[in-house]
Amino acid sequence: MLFHTWPFLFFFLVVYPVYLLVKGTRFRLPWLLVTSYFFYACFHPFYIILILYLTVVDYIVVAKMERSRRKKAWLLVSIANGIGLLGFFKYSGFISDNVNLLLSNIAIPYRLTSPSIFLHVGLSFYVLQSLSYVIDFYRGRVERQKSFIAYATFLSYFPRLIAGPIERAKNLLPQLLTTARVTSKDISDGLSLFIVGLFKKVALADYLALYVDKVYDAPGQFQSPALILATFLFSWQIYLDFSGYTDMARGVARMMGIRLMLNFNNPYLATGLGEFWSRWHISLSSWFKDYLYIPLGGNRKGTFNTYRNMFLTMVISGLWHGAAWTFVVWAALHALGRFATRELERTAFYKNGVPKLVKQLFVFAFVTFAWIFFRADSIGDAWVVVSRIFGTGFTNPQCPIWALVLILAVWSYQFVYESKVRWLLELRLVRVTIVILMVLYLAVFASSSERAFIYLQF
Repeated sequence: MLFHTWPFLFFFLVVYPVYLLVKGTRFRLPWLLVTSYFFYACFHPFYIILILYLTVVDYIVVAKMERSRRKKAWLLVSIANGIGLLGFFKYSGFISDNVNLLLSNIAIPYRLTSPSIFLHVGLSFYVLQSLSYVIDFYRGRVERQKSFIAYATFLSYFPRLIAGPIERAKNLLPQLLTTARVTSKDISDGLSLFIVGLFKKVALADYLALYVDKVYDAPGQFQSPALILATFLFSWQIYLDFSGYTDMARGVARMMGIRLMLNFNNPYLATGLGEFWSRWHISLSSWFKDYLYIPLGGNRKGTFNTYRNMFLTMVISGLWHGAAWTFVVWAALHALGRFATRELERTAFYKNGVPKLVKQLFVFAFVTFAWIFFRADSIGDAWVVVSRIFGTGFTNPQCPIWALVLILAVWSYQFVYESKVRWLLELRLVRVTIVILMVLYLAVFASSSERAFIYLQF
C-alpha cells in the first residue's frame, strides 16, 4: 500500500475521519495501532509477527532494565536481538554466498545452503528506531513508556513505518501520548507537503527512472555521454524518490497533528562532504553518529582513531543499505572523501577563499560519482560504468531534454530557497501557486505509477 497508489487513498479516507472523531478519546492510540498494523499487513501478513516480536522484546527489556542493577546486560540483549533480526532476514544470504566463495577459493568442497528469505519491508527502519529507544533509556535520556499500546504505536506508526524517518522516542512518543489539536493549518500544510512529495515521486523520480534503468540495466551497451547522463539523473532520482516519500510521510502525519522530523535539507547545496551528510537522510546519519560513531570514540582520541571511527561508521551504514559489496564500496568512497577533505574544509582558505558555487559543484560531482556503485547491480557493472565513462568517445546520448529542464527547475528553486530572497517563496500566493501547478502537472502529464520507493529495499 504505497503512498502514491489508489489503495492508500482509500485507506486514508477511512482512517483519517475516524481518527478525527476519536483523537480526544482513549481510542486514539488503539485506532492508530490497528490501522498501522493493517497498513503493514497489506505488504505481507507475516510482517506483523516480526514487528510485534520486536516490540514485545524491547518493551520487556526496558521494563527489566528499570528494575535491574544489570542494565548493561539487558541492553546487550536488545542489541543482540535487533542485530540478530537484521542478520538473519537481511544478511544471511549475503553471508552464505561469501562464505561459499571463500571456501571455493581455498578448495574446500563444503557449501552452505543459501537460505530463501524475503526481506521485510521497513525492518531496518523500525529496528534502529527501537534500538534508539532502548539505548536512550539506558543512558537516562528518556523515561520508560509503560503503555504497551503507546510503545507499539511508536514503532509501527504507519506514515513512517516502511522508510522512515527514524524517529527518536523523545520526539514522537510525547506527540502520540498527547491529544493532538488538528488545526486548519495542519491540514493545509500537511496536504501541501503530501502533494510536493507526490510530485517528486511520480512526476520526477519515476520519470527519470525510465532513462536510468535503460542505461544501468545494460551499461556495456552505452558510451560515456549516456552513462554520465544516466548517473547524473540517478543522483536526482534517488533524492527525489526518497525525499518524496519523506514529504508524503510528514504530510500525512502533519494532517493528524503530528510532526515528523525533517529528513532532507537540500543536500545537493552542501559545500562539504561533512555538510552533505548533515543534510542527507538526516535521521539515519544522526542515528549512526549518536549510537555508533560517538560510542566508538568519535573524534576524541586522536586523528588515527577519528578516521578509523569515521570509516567503520560509513562502511556499516553502507551495509545497512543493502547486503552487497556495491554498498560497501559506495560507503568506503564517502569515507575516503571525508578523509581527503576534512582538514581542508576547516581552513580559512576553503571557507572564505573558494567560491560557494565551486564547493557545491565539487560536492555534487563527488556524490554523483559515488552513486554509480550504489545504483549498479554488481561491482562488475559499476566498473563497466566507470571504465566506459573514462574510456569511450562521444556519441549522441539521446538526451531527455525535459528531464534536464525539470531538474534545473528543482535545483533553481533550492538555490533561491537558501538565498537572501527566500522570503519570496514563503509568500502564501507563491506557495499556493506552486502547489496548484504541481497538481495540474500531475493531472495532465504524469501517468499513474506503482513503482516502489527505492528505499523500500533497505
